[in-house]
Amino acid sequence: MDNSSSYTPPKVWSANKESGGRFANINRPTAGATHDKDLPVGRHPLQLYSLGTPNGVKVTVMLEELLAAGHAGAEYDAWLIRINEGEQFGSGFVSVNPNSKIPALVDRSGATPIRVFESGAILVYLAEKFGAFLPTDTAKRAECLSWLFWQMGSAPFLGGGFGHFYAYAPTKIEYAIDRYAMEVKRQMDVLDQRLAQSQYLAGDEYTIADMAVWPWYGTLALGLLYEAGEFLQVETYTHVVRWTKLIAERPAAQRGRMVNRTFGDPAKQLHERHEAGDFETKTQDKLAAPL
Repeated sequence: MDNSSSYTPPKVWSANKESGGRFANINRPTAGATHDKDLPVGRHPLQLYSLGTPNGVKVTVMLEELLAAGHAGAEYDAWLIRINEGEQFGSGFVSVNPNSKIPALVDRSGATPIRVFESGAILVYLAEKFGAFLPTDTAKRAECLSWLFWQMGSAPFLGGGFGHFYAYAPTKIEYAIDRYAMEVKRQMDVLDQRLAQSQYLAGDEYTIADMAVWPWYGTLALGLLYEAGEFLQVETYTHVVRWTKLIAERPAAQRGRMVNRTFGDPAKQLHERHEAGDFETKTQDKLAAPL
């Protein structure tokens, strides 16, 4: 890979050499399954196939919030998809999400299973299915959905843009890091100005907009995402920090952040979730404990 200033793009691009970086082993310019592998199915109505990255956390927080609010039909099995090992390219997963990205959901509560992919679509689907965390008032619903889709459109700059070049790219490219750092700081300012006006993103109600934005920008506001807190001066976004801590105190958000998590503090990892009691019996620190 040539990172010099003399690089000239070819007339026709082709994937004829290693791209480098942390995710080079799973990057390819084509879609579809690479191997046959069926997905497991548990006994609950909702089957989630995911990983505890920010996009996955959106959905597990939503499911835990639904259960905490008394929606028993939101019981779910959360199956771990190890994207670094290419499990998202198995035939079963691709049949649920042809884009081969986590999270993916199958609703088996009816006569015919329904697949839902893309985290924002899953949040809207669950909100409408259970009548929760999505305002019914026209203006409030519009505000909620606007912030939800803001996140869906903005996060690629934070993840695939800033995160890739700051944390994962094989070489540090000043132009790329500066370009995306500027955009991420602009996004944080957008959020900070909004949260100076209201307790939550859509107003006074906690909604799927907050659940979508919090795993990305809340983690960044705490200085944990990409360990870039000092670099981006995240503590200066005081309203985002206030909102972040408010959500972090919610027990359902704490549980949701643990599900399908395979990194960080072992006591806060729950690789798979099949019962509410798994949070007490199957966190990784307990699995590793001597008999």
